[in-house]
Parts: sequence; structure tokens; C-alpha cells
Amino acid sequence: SFQSHEEGMEHQAPMPAAPDPETLPTAAEMLPRYADRFSDPGVVDRLIEAREAVDLRYVDAPPFGTVGEAREPRSQVWFRTNGKLADDPLLHVCMATYVSDMTLLDSVLLAHGRGGWAVGDVVGASLDHAMWFHRPFRADEWLLYDQESPSASGGRGLGQARIYTADGRLAITVIQEGVVRIPRG
Repeated sequence: SFQSHEEGMEHQAPMPAAPDPETLPTAAEMLPRYADRFSDPGVVDRLIEAREAVDLRYVDAPPFGTVGEAREPRSQVWFRTNGKLADDPLLHVCMATYVSDMTLLDSVLLAHGRGGWAVGDVVGASLDHAMWFHRPFRADEWLLYDQESPSASGGRGLGQARIYTADGRLAITVIQEGVVRIPRG
């Protein structure tokens, strides 16, 4: 927000309950379990490779893990970079921004039992993506990405989320709207 640090009022939404990220499977451990969901057998390897820079761990099954089962449009993932980053705060902001686009619109899919972008039962694109950075954080330390979709209509879906540090500080708020369409025959 182009603002220098200053003291002021302070409050935040509490961090929701979530399991310890170290108890959850990595992408390399989790994705092969769902290989039969993808029409292209190479998708699993490409998804694992695309996530090499980031350790992303789903708290519950991802959309492609529950195809055909409508669920509450909420999801949580823990993430951090694979490896230590330099101390430049802008680098940490850039990494969190990159990761924030990876799973937020998945919460839209959960309410409809759709498998997701890699499964091919929906097509989509980000229309807008806004982020507010509240407190300092490190992207090479665990961050909880708590996501939900309050609405989908007219071929569009909205995702909103909060990103917390492992010690419970609200670091980032994210909102994204995207095109979310079911392909026609």
C-alpha cells in the first residue's frame, strides 16, 4: 500500500484450526493416489514438477480427489518454498503471490463436485486477483492458506482467502474472480 511502517490499532480474524503441515502428505506422495482421475497419465508428473519450488500440502482431498462429490466450498493448504529464501521481503511477497493463484478457485469447484483444471471437467481463467498484505511473513516458513467460495454464477466463481503464519498471525487477504465453465460436448 506504499506505506511506511507505523504503529496503530491492531486486530485480526483468528486463525482457523488446521493440522500440523508436517503430518500431511507432500504433492509427490499425494498426487499419485489420484492418477486414475486424469485422462493424461503424464499430468501427475507435470503437476509434481510444477510444484517443485513450493511444498504445498492439502488439509483435505483436493477437487480431483473427490470428483462427483459436492463438498462445502472451503479448502485449506499449507505451503512454503522448498528451500530458504533471501531476507528481501519483496521476494517473500512475490512467492506468496505466485502460490495464491494455484488453488484459490478450487474452492469454487468443490461445491459442484468438479475435478478441476487438470482433470478437464472445467475450464477457467483468472479475471481479477487482489491481495492485501497485513503483516510481515516469510514464504520459506509454513503459511496456512484458508480458502472459500461465497458465490458462483453466470460462468464465474469467486474465491476469498486468508493466509496465516504458522504462529497464527494474519499475513495476507486474497480475493479472486475467475471464469469457471463446464465444457460443452
